[in-house]
Amino acid sequence: MKISRIQTLGRSDRARIYVDGDEEPRAELALDLVIRAGLAAGDELTEARLAALEAEDTGYRAREAAMTLLSHRARSRAELRRRLWRKEFEDGVIDETLAWLEERGYVDDRAFAEAFVRDRLRLKPRGRFGLLQELRKKGVDDTVAEAAIDAVLEVEGVDEATVAREAAAAWARKNRSALRKARKSREGRQRARRRLYGHLGRRGFAPDAIRVA
Repeated sequence: MKISRIQTLGRSDRARIYVDGDEEPRAELALDLVIRAGLAAGDELTEARLAALEAEDTGYRAREAAMTLLSHRARSRAELRRRLWRKEFEDGVIDETLAWLEERGYVDDRAFAEAFVRDRLRLKPRGRFGLLQELRKKGVDDTVAEAAIDAVLEVEGVDEATVAREAAAAWARKNRSALRKARKSREGRQRARRRLYGHLGRRGFAPDAIRVA
């Protein structure tokens, strides 16, 4: 078959390939791929070459999808796999895409986990168990997650009890009015203590750290 024309799609990076004078496009490929392949109107194009270009284009689209996802926020390897799977890319294409991203440092579960823990400690403190649970949901391996938690706590110079005290202080500031009333009776103080214990427990702090707080 012979390429009759190549049509670029507005501002996108895609191009439609028309062959043998047909009104309907025979294929749609990344414009960069078309340029690198040196395709032009009048060229002969075999089915085998077109199939190879379409396979390469699938990988191109998967990488573009992954980079778009990463442009919004960092993601774990498992998160990217799930999102690419939802976009109906095949497992082999996803594996190749993830390998490509890892080779270039775009995906690194250890770095992702450490950044996640630092953000949590700064914005929404969690205990070790809470952090581990959140990282599990994001597909980070337990060994990697635990190492990341240890590394960040060491760099920050804090332990879980210290973080629990900070979380308790933030809770107390938020509930200042209710705590003033609670101080007036033994029952009120006990009720406030139970509420704080529950709050810290839901954030994944260990019992010892909660008692210190």
